[in-house]
Amino acid sequence: MTKTYAHIAVATVVLLALAGCSGAADGTSGAAAPQVRSYTVAASVTPDDSPTLQRAQSRGHLIIGVKEDQPGFGYLDVVTGTRSGFDVEIARWTAASLGFGEEKITYKAVPSVAREQALANGDVDVYVGSYSITEKRKLAVDFAGPYFKTGQGILVQKDNETIKGKDDLKPGVTVCSITGGTPIQNIRANFPGVKTTEFDTYSQCVESLKAGQVDAVSSDQAQLLGFASQDPEKLKVVGETFTTELYGVGITKNDTSLRKAINTMLTDGTSTWTEIYEATLGSTGRAGEQPPVNNY
Repeated sequence: MTKTYAHIAVATVVLLALAGCSGAADGTSGAAAPQVRSYTVAASVTPDDSPTLQRAQSRGHLIIGVKEDQPGFGYLDVVTGTRSGFDVEIARWTAASLGFGEEKITYKAVPSVAREQALANGDVDVYVGSYSITEKRKLAVDFAGPYFKTGQGILVQKDNETIKGKDDLKPGVTVCSITGGTPIQNIRANFPGVKTTEFDTYSQCVESLKAGQVDAVSSDQAQLLGFASQDPEKLKVVGETFTTELYGVGITKNDTSLRKAINTMLTDGTSTWTEIYEATLGSTGRAGEQPPVNNY
């Protein structure tokens, strides 16, 4: 796949990068001011042997599968219609590198359990939404990246002094996570006796936690920090991570040309990645480092 960036023909997309986080990672208050990101839209992108890009160019817009309920990662403000978060900015950056400005992006919310099917059916062209790369998933889809590294963590109510880490996930404790995600699979496989509750979205788990219907929510720690920052008076993240999760851009199986194009963007765009991190997840107080791209 060949492409000429906008050093020749330029279109600049100005985007709001941060919304949904209103405090620090430890649950203290301290709002971060929104920052603006600009992406240069590549010109003269030739699809070559990428059926996905050929399809997107033919229809005139790129369909990106996303999450809409994860503060700091993928969040939709239903009042303003503004999308924000680290994953959203990675999606916008990806689209721009493929020749699609913001006005030519169609976002489609897809729950975790339906991601592989959405890519296989062509319902979305790419998926950018805390999509952990696993060997099992690689049987059904391909991944560009990884573009982010985190690990499974625990979210509890602010006044909970019983659960301080993974060792406190014992029989009788109820943990909530999403259907189809790796965190709930890990809880069931490695924490015998722990009760599990699952929903389609993490926001439903968080509401159950606030209502006292579950004892903890377990997901990737970076996501949980976003929820804690959004409601620091009621929620906190405890303990250290206890898995390694690498997020990738999900693409249709065997679209090698598209995967290489996105990997090239990530490899050559280290400074852009850092700027996106600081503008979105920097307010959590946790340092971020871009993981090396795996050109499998």
